[in-house]
Amino acid sequence: MRIPILGIEIDERFFHHRQRSTSIAGIAGAAVAGGLFFYHYFAHGVVSWDLFAVVATIAVVKVALMFFYFTTE
Repeated sequence: MRIPILGIEIDERFFHHRQRSTSIAGIAGAAVAGGLFFYHYFAHGVVSWDLFAVVATIAVVKVALMFFYFTTE
């Protein structure tokens, strides 16, 4: 595939690396948000619903996409 603006060609390895890096970034984001949620809960006794919403959204989207890709292939 050729990128018109940059004038370079990319192959499927680029897309595979982009997919892996995005997946790892999502897992790392969920881990950090989950860690902060549990820190606020255990250290201060406060339930941080915004961090819970971030973790829940990442989990729901990941599971939904895994189910979608499993059923469509």
